[in-house]
Amino acid sequence: MPLTTIADLLDLLTREPGRPRITWYGDAGERVELSGAVLENWVNKTANLLVEEFDSAPGTRVRLDLPGHWRTVVWALATWRVGACVVTGDGSADVTVTDRPDRHPGVRDLVVVSLPALARRYEGTLPPGAIDAAGAVMTYGDVLGWAPPVDPAAAALDDGARQVTHAELLAGLPGDEPSARERALLPATTGPGVDLVTEVVGVLRGDGSAVVVSAPLAQQLRDDPARSALLVSSERVTTQSLGTPDRPGTFR
Repeated sequence: MPLTTIADLLDLLTREPGRPRITWYGDAGERVELSGAVLENWVNKTANLLVEEFDSAPGTRVRLDLPGHWRTVVWALATWRVGACVVTGDGSADVTVTDRPDRHPGVRDLVVVSLPALARRYEGTLPPGAIDAAGAVMTYGDVLGWAPPVDPAAAALDDGARQVTHAELLAGLPGDEPSARERALLPATTGPGVDLVTEVVGVLRGDGSAVVVSAPLAQQLRDDPARSALLVSSERVTTQSLGTPDRPGTFR
């Protein structure tokens, strides 16, 4: 059965709830692994926040001003789970999610994300009225509460140059079918974090899993083939594309 919504994708991923789906290596080598069940829990918690704090639904525009990171994947999936649209660039937005609140002075509906794996609160100065995602997300349930139905024909991604619907997001490009159950090594890029998200979605819709490395670590692996080979072996990677630092994300 074709996947048309993120709910369909999560159903696929939790058929084997303990199987790794996203493995993240950070700048300093920190390793975070999310199984299908854990990824679904993170998405549900974040989606509950979006609905309860901002009434997010189809038509809501959520700006993701985040780098390539596993947390960016979670925020994008949660946005799509409630039928809302991820916005990048300078387009208008109802909610802004960022790790750099200084870039958004005066924004009313602001969520500040801390990227370190063990962060329990934002270490900088939180703007008045902003939500500290590090603490707030954890207060919401692992099970999705009420969520509006998703319209597959509604916009899921607006990067200023194109709009992609929810159905297109999961369909990929014509003739570009994902490899079944691949274990893919993907680099985060220096561009918008959503570029990485679309690649991760491409792997997951083929019932695969992604090993994601931060942009600085990806460069280190390019410069050190032996280290790269060791990571490929230890993580049982079946496909890899370390690319270049500014390589744009693509639908798979």
